[in-house]
Amino acid sequence: MKMFVLRAWAVWRRLRRGTSSRHRTVRRAVQVEQLMRRANPFAGWSERANWMIDVAEWLRHDSRRLLRDGDGRQGRLVFLLDWLDSHRDVRRLAQTAIQKTLREAIGPELFAETGMQREPAVLAELASRTMQMLLPRPPARHDMGALLCAMFPRPSDALLLRELDAATASRLWRLIADDAISHGYLQQIDEAMQHLATAVIAAGTGAEFRRRLPPRMPVQATPFMALRRELERYLHAPGQDEAALRSVRMLIAVCRAQTDSIYAELDEHGVSVALVSQVERMRSQLDRMASLIALRGAVQGGQGGAALQAMLADLLSAQHGQRPSVTGLASRSLSLVGRKIVERQGRHGERHMVENAGQYRAAWRSGAVGGALLALLVLLQQGVPGALTGFDGFFGGMSVAIPLGIWLLAISACGGQFGARQPAVTTPALGARMGALDTVEGLRGLMTQVARLLRAQAAGVLGNLAAVVPVMLLLAVGVAYLSGTPLMSTARAGFLIERLGLVGPAPLYAAGTGVLLWLAGLASGFADNWFALHRLRDALAHQRRLVYALGPGRAQRLAGWLERHVADIAGSIALAALLGLAPPFATFFGLPFQVRHVTLDAAALAAAAASLGWPALTDPAFWLAAAGVVVSGLMNVAVAFACAFSLALHARAVPAASRRRVSGAVLRRLLASPGSYLLPDRHQADAPKRAVPAQRDERERKAGRR
Repeated sequence: MKMFVLRAWAVWRRLRRGTSSRHRTVRRAVQVEQLMRRANPFAGWSERANWMIDVAEWLRHDSRRLLRDGDGRQGRLVFLLDWLDSHRDVRRLAQTAIQKTLREAIGPELFAETGMQREPAVLAELASRTMQMLLPRPPARHDMGALLCAMFPRPSDALLLRELDAATASRLWRLIADDAISHGYLQQIDEAMQHLATAVIAAGTGAEFRRRLPPRMPVQATPFMALRRELERYLHAPGQDEAALRSVRMLIAVCRAQTDSIYAELDEHGVSVALVSQVERMRSQLDRMASLIALRGAVQGGQGGAALQAMLADLLSAQHGQRPSVTGLASRSLSLVGRKIVERQGRHGERHMVENAGQYRAAWRSGAVGGALLALLVLLQQGVPGALTGFDGFFGGMSVAIPLGIWLLAISACGGQFGARQPAVTTPALGARMGALDTVEGLRGLMTQVARLLRAQAAGVLGNLAAVVPVMLLLAVGVAYLSGTPLMSTARAGFLIERLGLVGPAPLYAAGTGVLLWLAGLASGFADNWFALHRLRDALAHQRRLVYALGPGRAQRLAGWLERHVADIAGSIALAALLGLAPPFATFFGLPFQVRHVTLDAAALAAAAASLGWPALTDPAFWLAAAGVVVSGLMNVAVAFACAFSLALHARAVPAASRRRVSGAVLRRLLASPGSYLLPDRHQADAPKRAVPAQRDERERKAGRR
């Protein structure tokens, strides 16, 4: 009985498949006839282009059935070609319309501009792409590259061109092209190479480019000018000139090496997004020239069909990779600058890592200095109306930002640190460890760097708290003793304790403050890159009036001091502005936001407790506020670290799978051994004393020789 049922089911499936196949064939025939009879060779170019887009959309309706069906029968493209072969009158109309459209679109833009980067100025390109998203696009006029991308609008469509077999591609080519079209597009390969070479020469011989290429050489001696001469000799040579071909390929490689020199120069003197975009466009143009040379050689060798098919697929992939996406452009630009912040700030951030007990004590003492000075700031802010009960507009924010900025600069000058600020400034040093994440040793080294950085944060925050709480208590008691009244009124102190409580939006505010700490770190990185990009050290050291006023030696020392501390100065000012102006800015948009920084909150809580006296310790609201301060510290450090760590990963273009693996490893180590992120490694010996200056070493070596 079971075998009978199975056999009956198999017979039913065969009958049903045959019926559905016949219905599908009838439907396809009707759709193809309606579509092909719309072909009009006498219509305008835009109407014919739209018809070709509709044909491509019908072919792509089910990309799995473009070439063949799941049951092995012919696919949509083969069905279309067979239908046209059986309807000669419609075939002539469709063929004439397609060939006329392709003939009118002949031009070097297909091979020279399709897929190329087009953002010489980031802000201008960003505005242009935004307008393209908001406004309707005008019809493309005689642009084969735009027509190709409109016919295949998805990145995966390039795979369809690569999967065409030789027989189907030959049938399709006989339908859409003739000898004149083939000859015209082959001529455009040569014109495209000349167009690309002209663009490369214009960029490579420009003043901005040549100024960054040592050694200085005449323009005619640059490899870019030689590339044009050798390319012309290769294009005008009869047949296949192997010597000219080797010369052109060698010069393309030399020009790419020149762009590598530009990157090395930017690594030393700061990044310019516009210049990097220009260099990347030049590299893309050189790669396109190499591809066109290979295509030209394949055509001359009688294998042009497959090579042209692969070239069109590559053009389609490149164009979709450069599609007008505002988010893509912003992400790419931020990635360029982010990588530079990673590389330059990484050198500054190495000194903030804690590896042993000695460095941990040094970081703790630096945090204690900062905490003591911040206690004085909180004491002074009690006389500013609205400083602790909520910001009052822009001027209320400035009344907090200005003294906070002055205090942060004073803390940096005294060798102190502001707790939870370091992750935003120093975590980009991890970018140097992102190169070998696929190996166990590389991942272990990254985990070690993470632990060193977070130990520095723990030491700084604990040093802040260890100093700011007792100093604030002493100051509050001293003010109450001298003035006869407590530092805060009972109502104000109670309101402050309630506002700092763990229950409520305080953890979210602390997370937002962590983002502000990270943004301040970005500002310090931008300032450091800007100082290096414009070579302000040399400019200040040789500025005539400054040299006349200070003398050459002092001007040199001032320029060097600014180069070493410009990041700290800019970061302090940016952090003060963000902490002071973020609440009124959020209030302007109707968003409730308050700054929750662990050190400032601890100082405010200590001042409120000192104003209330010993009864405050028996109030549960006080302990909720103390727990809120602890959670604020954790959120400050965690969010700032997560943002900076993500920037390092994206700036190094780490794949998504590797990012997930690294993030999971950090979380697993945090859960398994949280003490490794808070306390120094007991097995690590103290670092040796800092090396003496080179001049002292030289004197000691001379004394030893004597």
